[in-house]
Amino acid sequence: MKVINVVGTRPNFMKIAPIIRQMRRSPATFKPILVHTGQHYDYEMSRVFFKDLELSEPDIYLEIGSGTHAEQTGKVMIEFEKVLIREKPDLVVVVGDVNSTLAAALSAVKLHIPVAHVEAGLRSRDREMPEEINRVLTDAISDYLFTPSPDAHENLRREGIPEEKIFFVGNVMVDTLLWSKEKARKSDILARLGLITKNDSRAADYTLLTLHRPSNVDNKKSLKRILDALWEIQKRIKIIFPIHPRTRRKLREFGYQSFLSNSGQWDSTIQSLNWQTNSVILTPPLAYLDFLKLEMKAKLIMTDSGGIQEEATILGVPCLTLRETTERPVTVTEGTNVVVGNDGNRIIKEALKILGGERKRGKRPQFWDGGAAERIVKILREQSK
Repeated sequence: MKVINVVGTRPNFMKIAPIIRQMRRSPATFKPILVHTGQHYDYEMSRVFFKDLELSEPDIYLEIGSGTHAEQTGKVMIEFEKVLIREKPDLVVVVGDVNSTLAAALSAVKLHIPVAHVEAGLRSRDREMPEEINRVLTDAISDYLFTPSPDAHENLRREGIPEEKIFFVGNVMVDTLLWSKEKARKSDILARLGLITKNDSRAADYTLLTLHRPSNVDNKKSLKRILDALWEIQKRIKIIFPIHPRTRRKLREFGYQSFLSNSGQWDSTIQSLNWQTNSVILTPPLAYLDFLKLEMKAKLIMTDSGGIQEEATILGVPCLTLRETTERPVTVTEGTNVVVGNDGNRIIKEALKILGGERKRGKRPQFWDGGAAERIVKILREQSK
């Protein structure tokens, strides 16, 4: 089986890496090809992820770059179609919910090439999220739908997807996390951030923050509410804040430059937010193993990312999701996650509860055991016979 595996953004690498690793263990059955669309177009940052995940360089790099949702989707379809016509694969594997996921799936099905969607069935019920549109449409046209949780399985059933197309396999992100934990322990990110010293190996307490969703950072009032909450929280605990380029851009656009270092060197050196305090530490986007080490040692994680909700649950770290909805409800019902939106008062209230010792313990959801990729590849092998 010639299988084209598609990635477009850095979280996609974490989902595809264990699948490719499993396919390469059966060279008589699978010939995996890795296509990077370039939707996350910082290729040097991507290379760090390849190294951390021991993922070989992409076989094909489309260099799509930035643009509107329509521009990115259209560019991927045009360029990926050329790859499909040239390579004539037996199967296309897409992961997650980004523009590249939908675009690659559409290109394949129009050429009558089967598509497997990994992380199928997740639903936030929020159609204002572009990712929600990508999820629904990709699931509607895929031939194999690999779900990470029972709720995702039920979502597909309710939408009329035939039962024989749906496979509950677990979470491939967890595969990568469990595979990487020991390597992440060796990261020196805590020392580089000044959280430990030569004389004291115990890390200072800190909260880890990520923020990039349009609903949070593209709206000036929403962003200000979150910043006001951070101001109160940093009085109690350090905040480590790897800033997404989108968030940096919006801070400047909305006149919140005072929250950035005056030197303007935020993207090449670690600096503090200019609040007359050293309690908020900005960093550039981090490599996977460095970020995982920070997650493992955090007292609290605050995020608007989907995957980080899952990682916090596996690591047993309390998580506040700065969104009104989550497409990963199992992290709330079984894990450590609490959805708080961007209401500043609620963010502060829930954060202080956790820092005061009142926290969800959570448990590991079914099949979040490191074996999802193995189950996926086994199903594909059996279906190919």
